[in-house]
Amino acid sequence: MHYAHRYIASLFLVPALMAPVSMMAVPAPQVGVQLRVYDSGHKDYHNWDDNENHAWGSYIAENHKKPHEFTKAKKSEQSQYWNWRHAHPDDRR
Repeated sequence: MHYAHRYIASLFLVPALMAPVSMMAVPAPQVGVQLRVYDSGHKDYHNWDDNENHAWGSYIAENHKKPHEFTKAKKSEQSQYWNWRHAHPDDRR
């Protein structure tokens, strides 16, 4: 009977002791992670953020194209976008 009590107590004690350790092992969300896209025509990188999403939307509207994601665009269209993008820089650049 005494051994059964120890066994049951250990079943509750081990998870209670492991919970803080397992919570520390979970990686924290990376807030500062950005997607960088390489522009091979101009040999530079661009950070893809909300500002770049807005510019992509402007490019799509200005060129009368159906809305789609940059990652779904053909390489030729991506290259055309980067040419357009370098001709239309942001105010803060």
